[in-house]
Amino acid sequence: MSGTTTARGVHSAAQFGPPAPRSRPMPAPRPAHTAVGQLHAARMGLAEAAEATSPAVRYVCAHLAALRAAAAVLASKEPLETHRRGRPRSVWVLLPEAEPALREWAAFFAAGADKRAAAEAGLPRAVTPREAEELLHDAEVFVTLVEDTLGVTSQPTLPIPEAS
Repeated sequence: MSGTTTARGVHSAAQFGPPAPRSRPMPAPRPAHTAVGQLHAARMGLAEAAEATSPAVRYVCAHLAALRAAAAVLASKEPLETHRRGRPRSVWVLLPEAEPALREWAAFFAAGADKRAAAEAGLPRAVTPREAEELLHDAEVFVTLVEDTLGVTSQPTLPIPEAS
């Protein structure tokens, strides 16, 4: 019998030999695909926000859409140091390092993170209808700016028709 058995009765790798070569190697994820996927998710989030009837849901969806657009920027750049002294760093902290022109947008959306968390937690009066509308508008502008910055053609999402 080829190979050996260890004291625990487990066959060694010598018995089975090296793994058979694959017909072609698995490609590494490409940053462009990741960025485009994040931008698509951002557009979907904007569509969901636009359809939401609750100000809290509208605010949360719009803020998350902006977060995904920021993640697209990070995905398109060289990897950044995401941890300092063992603590993870926020996308809003990393964004100005990756794309300095978006510094003010990062500060704006970072300032709204606590409000988003309150809305997600279901706190009453966490978000007014006007705040939700304004954030949706700002998130739409930001997503479009990110698409322009990355050279990605804008693909606005059409609303999902209601079932009859």
